Amino acid sequence: MSEITSILKSESPVTIDTIKRDLIKLGVKRGDLLLVHSSLSSIGWVCGGAQSVITALMEILGPEGTLVMPSHSGDWSNPLHWENPPVPFAWISIIQENMPAYDPYLTKTRGMGTIAELFRLQPGVIRSNHPQLSFSAIGPLSQKVLSCHHLFPQLGINSPLGNMYELNAKVLLLGVHYDSNTCFHLAETLLPNMMKKINGTAMMIDGKRSWIQFEDYDYNSDDFLACGSNFDQLGKSTIGFIGYGESRLFSIKNAVDHAKAWLSINRNLQE
Repeated sequence: MSEITSILKSESPVTIDTIKRDLIKLGVKRGDLLLVHSSLSSIGWVCGGAQSVITALMEILGPEGTLVMPSHSGDWSNPLHWENPPVPFAWISIIQENMPAYDPYLTKTRGMGTIAELFRLQPGVIRSNHPQLSFSAIGPLSQKVLSCHHLFPQLGINSPLGNMYELNAKVLLLGVHYDSNTCFHLAETLLPNMMKKINGTAMMIDGKRSWIQFEDYDYNSDDFLACGSNFDQLGKSTIGFIGYGESRLFSIKNAVDHAKAWLSINRNLQE
C-alpha cells in the first residue's frame, strides 16, 4: 500500500498514544509475553512509522514484558524451491556456492514487513540462530524464548514457537490475518504423516561457511485462513482495530491446540 493510500484510508494520523489505547482495548497487558505479526500499511498513516508501533508495544508491555517478532530470512534457502521469483536453473549451483553464511546481525528479514525488520535492529534485541526462520526478542524472557531453535523441524516444539507455547504466550496479529500466523505451523509439526522436502542453507559450521542440506516439513498455510475463521467462530480470539487495521489477540496454546485438531480433520494428509 502506497503512502497516499494510507493517508486516504485514515481519518486522522495514527500515533503512539492511539496505538497504545487500541492495544489496551484489545487486551495487551503489562508484563505479557507477546508474539507480534504485523503490517504497517494496514493500520493507516502512522506518525513515526514503524518506530512508533514498536515504541507503543514496548511501553504497554513495560520492562516486565517480552516482545517477540519473526525475523525470517526465507531467501537463505534452497534456490531450487524459489518461486517469488524463481531463478534460472543454471544459477542454482552458483547461488549455493556463493551465498554468505547466515549472520543474525547482518542477514536481513524477507517478507516480514517494516516493523519486524526495524525491531530486529533495536538495541537490546537478540535473534535466534536459525538461518531461515529465526525470531527476535527483547525482554526478561527473550533468552528462554530463543535459546532452543533446532535446524529441523524449523517451527517445531524445539523452536521459539515451542518455547512460547510452553510459556503460554499471547499472539497479536496486527493488521494481518491468519495466513501470517506462524504458530499454526507448530501445529503442523504435531500432525502424523506430514510431507517433507529437502531444504538447504548457508551457515557457519565449525567456523567455516558451508552449504548444507537438511530435511524439513513441507509447511503449507493455504488453509490457515479457514482454520483461523473457525477459531474466531469459537470465540477463542479477541478481534479489534489497531489504528485502521483489523487485529486479533489470542493465546498461542489455544491456537496451536485448535489448529492441530482442525487440521487433522480438515486436511487430507498423504500417507
